[in-house]
Amino acid sequence: MSKTFPMTINGESLETVDATDVLNPATEQVVGRAPIGTVDHVDKAVAAARAAFPAWAAKSDEERQQACRDMAAAIEANFPELSQLVTEETGKTQSGMGAQFEVGGAIAWTQATAEMALPTEAIRQDETSDIELHYEPIGVCGSITPWNWPLLIAIWHVVPAIRMGNAVVIKPSPNTPLSTLRLGELLQDTLPPGVLNVVSGGNEVGAAISSHPDIDKLTFTGSTPTGKAIMRSSADSLKRLTLELGGNDAGIILPGSEIKPLIEGLFWGSFINSGQTCGALKRLYVHEDQYEEVCEALVAFSTNIPMGNGMDEANLLGPLQNKMQFDIVDRLVEDAKVQGCRILCGGEAPDAPGYFYPITLIADATDGMQVVDKEQFGPCLPIIRYTDLDEAIAAANGLEMGLCASVWGQDGELLASVAKRLQAGTVYINKHAELAPDTPFGGIKSSGIGVEFGIEGLKAYTNIKILNKAA
Repeated sequence: MSKTFPMTINGESLETVDATDVLNPATEQVVGRAPIGTVDHVDKAVAAARAAFPAWAAKSDEERQQACRDMAAAIEANFPELSQLVTEETGKTQSGMGAQFEVGGAIAWTQATAEMALPTEAIRQDETSDIELHYEPIGVCGSITPWNWPLLIAIWHVVPAIRMGNAVVIKPSPNTPLSTLRLGELLQDTLPPGVLNVVSGGNEVGAAISSHPDIDKLTFTGSTPTGKAIMRSSADSLKRLTLELGGNDAGIILPGSEIKPLIEGLFWGSFINSGQTCGALKRLYVHEDQYEEVCEALVAFSTNIPMGNGMDEANLLGPLQNKMQFDIVDRLVEDAKVQGCRILCGGEAPDAPGYFYPITLIADATDGMQVVDKEQFGPCLPIIRYTDLDEAIAAANGLEMGLCASVWGQDGELLASVAKRLQAGTVYINKHAELAPDTPFGGIKSSGIGVEFGIEGLKAYTNIKILNKAA
C-alpha cells in the first residue's frame, strides 16, 4: 500500500481516517496518499499558529534569520528525497529545469530570504519631531499553493512570512501535496511548534482558510477566478492579500531582428515545465516578413527536445500534471484546427499512459481565437502574424492579463521603447520566465495584487508602525 504523508499541526504529525491517492501523471500510478483535512483541522492549525505567534514574533531578527538558514540546510540535506517526490507527483523531469531545479530553487530562495532584512527607517529627525517607520509581523498567514511548482511556491509563501516573525498555515494543491507535506515534517526540527502548519485537503479546506477570521494575511498562487473568490471570502475579516494569478504572456519579436540567437530563449521561455508556468510566454507576435523563418526555426529546435517520464534523465520535458489540464490543452488545440490554423508540430496526444501532450506550435493563429485569448498552460504556443508594430503592442496589451511580457531583437533603443509600452508586472528583453529571489514579482490587471520576492516581498508580510516622538 502506498505511503500516507501526514499533515503537520502544532509540531505533530497527523493522519486522518480518509486519505486521497496522488498519481504520477507520467504513469497514472499511485505514488502516495495525502490526508483529507477538514474545517476542524484548519481551526486547530490556526489556533496553533495563533498561540505560537507571540513568542515567534518576539524572537530577535538574528534568531529568525538563523532559523531560515536552518530551513535551507534541512531542504538541502533531503535533496534527493524531495526531488524524487516532486518528479513523482508533478511528472516534471529530473534533468533541465525540472525537479532538481525546483528543489535547488527552494534552497536558494530560502537562503536569499534569510539574508534579507527590514531595519527601522528614519522618516524625519529635526527640532520638532523624531519619526521612525517600523516593520512588524502581521500575525497568522495563510497560504494556498498550486500544483505546477508545489515545493518552490510553498517556499515562496512560507519563508518570507516566517522570516518576518509570522506563523503560517499552508494548504497544498490536492494534486501535488506530497512534497509540501514532507517539507512540513522536515522543517519541524528547525521551528517551534505551531510556527508552520500544513493541512492538506480539497476546496473545503481552502475555503476555510480564506474565510477564517483568525488568519490575518493570505497568499494565493493560482487562477484568476479562484483569486476573485478568495478576495470575496476574505472581505469580512479584511485580510491582507497577495494574489499571484493567471498570465497569458505576450512576446513580440521586433521587425528585422536576427532570429537565430533568439530561438533557444523563446523556446524555453514558452515551454519551461511543459508550459505549466503562470509567467511563461503563451502567445508570440512575429512580423510578417520573418513569420515563416521563426516558425521553421522553432520547429527545428523543438524536434531536439525529448519528452517522457521524468525519472529518465534523458528527458527534458514531462507530462501535464493532471487530466483536467490535459483536456484543456487538447480542447484549445482542436479548436485552433477548426479555426483553420496550421499545426506545425504536435497537436495529437499519443495513445499511451500518462498525460503527455506533445510540443505543439500553431501557425496562422489570430487574436480572438481561444488558443490565443485563453491561457493554455501547457506545451502549446500560438504564433501570431503582425504587420505594424503598434498593432502588435496593442494586441499584446489587449487582454485582461498582465503578469509578464517580453520583447525580442537587437535594436536596443527600440527594445527599451517597446518594453515601456507593454502592460505587465514584469517586462523582459530577450528573455522570458526568469525569476530571482531579490527581484519583486507580481502582476497587474487581472493577474494579481501585490508582489513577492525581494525587499518588497518581505514588506508584504508586515504591518507598518510609525513611531512619532516629540523631539
